[in-house]
Formats: sequence, C-alpha cells, structure tokens
Amino acid sequence: MSGRQGRSEGAFLVLIYKEITVDTLSFKTISANKATVNKEWVVVDATGQSLGRICTKVAKLLRGKYKPNFTPHVDCGDHVIIINADKVVLTGNKWNGRIYFKHTGYPGGQREITPAQLMAKGEDRLFRKVVKGMLPKNRLGDKLLNNLYVYAGSEHKHEAQQPKSIDINSLN
Repeated sequence: MSGRQGRSEGAFLVLIYKEITVDTLSFKTISANKATVNKEWVVVDATGQSLGRICTKVAKLLRGKYKPNFTPHVDCGDHVIIINADKVVLTGNKWNGRIYFKHTGYPGGQREITPAQLMAKGEDRLFRKVVKGMLPKNRLGDKLLNNLYVYAGSEHKHEAQQPKSIDINSLN
C-alpha cells in the first residue's frame, strides 16, 4: 500500500503513504472573510503611556494582527476605544519640537503643526494622525481607521457593545 493514492472522499483526498494516513484537507489555508471574521470591542487606557508605543499596538489591534486568522486584505481587526487620551506622554521636547507637515494643494500651501497644537484642536486628531501613518495606505487603511474611537476622559459612549478592557503593555 505504500506510495499509492487512497480513495477520494468528498472534496479532499486521503493519501496513504507507508501506512500513514494524511488528510489533505488539513493542508488548506483558511482565509478570513467578512462572514467568518470575529470583531470585538476593546478599551485601551492611555494614561501615562508613550504615544508611539501605544499607537503601534492599537494599529496592530485595528489590523487584526494578534488574531490567528489574520488575512492582509480583509478587515479582521477589532474596534478600539482609547480613553484618557489627554493623559498620553511624549518624551523630551516633542510636544513643541516635533512638526507634522501637510499641504493644502495650492502653491505655497505647505502647513506645519505641532502635537501640542493638534491636542488643542482635539485629542482624537493626534491619535488619528499617528495611527493612520501605521496603517496601510489604501481603502482598507481608511476603513480600519473608522474602527478607532478616541475620548479625552475615562467615559465613553460604547457601553452597549460591552467592550473588554485590555492591558496594552501585555501585548507584544
């Protein structure tokens, strides 16, 4: 019986090689899609956290990279709620020393803004700008950014979704 194929059962093939049965269905890679994805709601506390370090982990949560069925072209990430965004930390003189650039599209339309000015306009703007730079630069990245919710205080309006609170430092 060594070296020949066994019977075909359904949509997969059973190979018998040296008296070992191998199920070829187990070799199939399962790709996530909109129907099979399990999206959860997660709360992250930004109190005392460094902006860049928390945003890299939030971007991974939004992308779904911590899940075993991660698929690059599918929105398989979680909905992330960031609370206490006003208590985030930037080391050194980055509040006024770091400069973000944008362009209006008109001649001479280059504008610059610091993180302190972005925070004054709204704490969600700073987080969105930083996380957006860590997501794919395509339609999927825009869709993933819509799953991010940022609040200055410890209260948020998503209690109906029953979000689970996670420690962002426990993620790698």
